Amino acid sequence: MKNLEKRRNRTIARAQNRHAGMRAPHIDKTAISPYDYYCDGYGMPGAYGNGYVSVLKVSAGTVEKTNDLLIDGIVTYDKAETADAYIGQINMLTASSFCGMAGQVWGYDLARHDGIANGKSKPLFTERQFDGSALEVFDAAPLLDAGVELFGTAEDRRFHPLPGAHVICANKGVTAYRPKEDRPLRPEEGEGYGVWSFIAISLSADRDFAADLFIEDAGVWTENDSEKDMLAFLEQHRREIVWSVIECGRDSNVLFERTYVGYAHRMMKPNEIGDAITVGPYVTLARNAVPATGFASLNDLQLSDWLKQMDFEPLTDLSK
Repeated sequence: MKNLEKRRNRTIARAQNRHAGMRAPHIDKTAISPYDYYCDGYGMPGAYGNGYVSVLKVSAGTVEKTNDLLIDGIVTYDKAETADAYIGQINMLTASSFCGMAGQVWGYDLARHDGIANGKSKPLFTERQFDGSALEVFDAAPLLDAGVELFGTAEDRRFHPLPGAHVICANKGVTAYRPKEDRPLRPEEGEGYGVWSFIAISLSADRDFAADLFIEDAGVWTENDSEKDMLAFLEQHRREIVWSVIECGRDSNVLFERTYVGYAHRMMKPNEIGDAITVGPYVTLARNAVPATGFASLNDLQLSDWLKQMDFEPLTDLSK
């Protein structure tokens, strides 16, 4: 199967039974927004370059229930958007779910997180792909932290998306309510004890000819009110996320070099509504987020180098 993938990706039919080799494509990955201090959504007018930047985020939030379920859902979704890496006040457009050959991953391709660059990130486990090769699975925490460093937080904002921007995102979300009364849940009515969300990015083994894959998942915890039990479930569910990565790779005959998986969760108190979202916004970078040495120099910088050039103090622990 690996040879089949190579043939499909690197040859092109010229005539019956005659194929010619394909050269690696030269694709402009520059992605600079028209704004000095704001990132913008990919595909919006005024950007410089044909590329885009993928940023990873998983977050959750809760709010006390009122008598208007629809408004409660809006407010708790907004709390998840503004938690961790700040992407509040955007018009989120949904896309399915690849970082293609014109895209690059923030914290990996651009301003690589120090923990990844220095080899401090060790695999959590390894799974076998459809051809028998090993797929190493890493915690996505460094990439999630890199998103925080770029966008900032609600309290300490940096180059977050322009307020009101239209931003295409790989995204999923879930909302649930925990009753005020101590009674059995009605899961079919959206009741639960907690909410959770996952994001995974799998980097193609041949990124000149195949896309990186996003997997997003979100759900409601209905078993009990034990956060310990919920966390045990999430750790196990991580392997099911990776299974889906391998199966999607099988469908397109694409092998992956590595996968990063991360999750967020929130237990709800009685009479709270919770929301968990997983988001991979596709953006162009604020002009002032680009070093004076140019966009391409981001491929050679570690995240700590970029922070120094921006004169920012780290918001996360870069030693992990």
